[in-house]
Amino acid sequence: MKRIALFLHVILIAGILTAAAHAAQPEVDKLVFVKRYTYGSSHFYTDFIDGVDKFGGNLCLLDVKTGKVTELLPEMKEGIFGRFDLSFDAKRIVFDWKKAPREGFRIYEIGVDGSGLRQLTFRPDDEDARIAKYDNSSNGGTARMYYHQTDDMHPCYLPDGGIVFTSSRCEYGTLCDGPDHLATAVLYRIDGDGRNMQKLTNSAVSEFSPSIMEDGWILYTRWEYVDKGQLGIKCLWAMRPDGTGSKEIYGNDIQFPPTMLHGRQIPGRSNLFVMLGTPHYPQSGIGTVILVDTTKNIRTREPMTYVTPHVDIRQEAGWNHLVDVTGSNAGRWVRHTNGPLYMDPFPLSDSEFLVAYNPDKRWNDPHAYGLYAIDDSGRHELIYKDEDFSCWQPTPLRPRKRPPVLPDAADPTLAAKNLAVCMVQDVYRGMEDVERGEVKWIRILEQIPRPWACRRTWEPALSHTGLISRGSALAGKALYGVVPVQEDGSAHFLVPADRNIYFEALDENFMEIQRERTYVNYRPGETRSCVGCHETPNRSPGVVADPPLALNGPPVMPQPQPGDKTAARPLHYPTDVQPVLDRHCVRCHGDDDPADGLDLTGELTTAFSRSYENILRRRLVKTFDEGSDWGGTPYSPPRTVGSHASRLIEQVRRGCPGNERKLPLADFVKLATWVDANAVYYGSYWGRLHIEHRDHPNFRPVPTLQEALSTVAPLPDDRR
Repeated sequence: MKRIALFLHVILIAGILTAAAHAAQPEVDKLVFVKRYTYGSSHFYTDFIDGVDKFGGNLCLLDVKTGKVTELLPEMKEGIFGRFDLSFDAKRIVFDWKKAPREGFRIYEIGVDGSGLRQLTFRPDDEDARIAKYDNSSNGGTARMYYHQTDDMHPCYLPDGGIVFTSSRCEYGTLCDGPDHLATAVLYRIDGDGRNMQKLTNSAVSEFSPSIMEDGWILYTRWEYVDKGQLGIKCLWAMRPDGTGSKEIYGNDIQFPPTMLHGRQIPGRSNLFVMLGTPHYPQSGIGTVILVDTTKNIRTREPMTYVTPHVDIRQEAGWNHLVDVTGSNAGRWVRHTNGPLYMDPFPLSDSEFLVAYNPDKRWNDPHAYGLYAIDDSGRHELIYKDEDFSCWQPTPLRPRKRPPVLPDAADPTLAAKNLAVCMVQDVYRGMEDVERGEVKWIRILEQIPRPWACRRTWEPALSHTGLISRGSALAGKALYGVVPVQEDGSAHFLVPADRNIYFEALDENFMEIQRERTYVNYRPGETRSCVGCHETPNRSPGVVADPPLALNGPPVMPQPQPGDKTAARPLHYPTDVQPVLDRHCVRCHGDDDPADGLDLTGELTTAFSRSYENILRRRLVKTFDEGSDWGGTPYSPPRTVGSHASRLIEQVRRGCPGNERKLPLADFVKLATWVDANAVYYGSYWGRLHIEHRDHPNFRPVPTLQEALSTVAPLPDDRR
């Protein structure tokens, strides 16, 4: 047989693969693992898109002592096995498998003895029509192997018998991918028999690799960029199995490594995790093994300890290797695309791990990765290597304690209205240099995912998908109104469920003091609270003499801002900002010899308008650029971005020479809100944008909120 089986040394059996340092573990006699060719993915999140060009492999059992390998599914060996999870009693395995290029990954389950195979997820009834509509593989590049079928991947058993997995059934495109070659995958769950599929999150970009912590929570990787760069924040989050309570575990402001993937809790250690640090590209989640101790300051790199310190990622793309051989390069860091590289760390203890490991071959060599045991002293012991395939995800075949089943705490009345409750105890906690009494309101916003259905197939097209702004936001924004903040800094209010909600703390002029640069998916009927602004998950609420004032009454509905007829609406520059400029500014800043050379007219340009492009080109507003984060994503103190930091707003408040009149509050709030929404231009992803389409009935339509949030095009394809 074309394989290499290395019988483990006695010292290894007695050490790395036996009792863990902090949790009594039985000796590992058998391992479950996957044989498949190495993915050739262009990015960490595109395994199912452009990584799956070689078919073949199996789900396998390895007898550690004899070296015997059993292939559990010989009848499925022509497909691609992705990731799997072992049931708590170690009797069943759930896995994802791809049959053919135009078939998506689907979830299956089998007994560890090879019996009882059953399929749990299936092609949607409209899959063929979906592929026919969205397939753009003929464009080549990252699209060359992807037909926009749906994919169900990375299954994981839940304590209640259900299964959580990630899936592209949401039909969202990756925001930074203009041609829409790539797709987003978010977390779903099903019952153990495959029924009752529920979407747990609504993320605009991808979520991957769930695992279950000992307290019953789901640990997973979440990629997001709410007013921060798209290159890297792909970090560790957790949620309850019903999707409630989502919280950061580590990495939401850490620049490198750009991606934190395949996280698992260390046995018996509630605040210690192992993860893989990987680049943004080019790879399929391959990198270096890192321990994360969340008892340390999670806003810093302090929690990270490298188990494999000779490999690092210090930029968006590729790997850094410590050269420790003799010669002129000894001790220097160099970048190259060969091993040593790691994948799939499985913790036996806080110092001993099973990994997939490539010692020295190119990162995407089809069969370079074998199964190894490593420890924090640098020891590497080969367990098994196959000559034809790489080997992945070594997992001990042994039972583990089933975590507790967490109760459902949703309010059914609120759930029926698709609402949730948020309680802010004291908004001032965590905000620097903000005096009590300054915060008067909380503004409620949403980052809107971009649906596949908005793809533009006509020419000329500025982008094959939704163009939203010029060098600031990559996603559309919706406003849900404002809620009052009490004298003690508390607020108690309702928010829409199953949306990507984030907040801004506002002063009396409705100007942003501080912004939440992350989102929360509130599930229907959920009630959750936060201590303050810029809090961390392990932050204690502290002792208060009296209950928060906001709890003296029921949660309030968000109310409209001054000048708005409704609390909830899309944010759309042509109807929000340009009318204000027309009323107050163009008399001096018109297109005929404008003051200071600043033309603020609404004349349309190729993609936007003169006023919008001039304001952004001259940097009259201070925004975050979601298109890049070369300087990282550090914490931004109050008033360092948005309306308080923007020259346009400063000038408007001061008045212009010869026109010192203050704007009416309603008009001023329109300007401030736009700036604080990261200077977004379009309020939805729909419509023809290029100026050459100006005579088309669907040219730059003014969106309603329903249209802005919809995943279905407002018009039939023949009228779009």
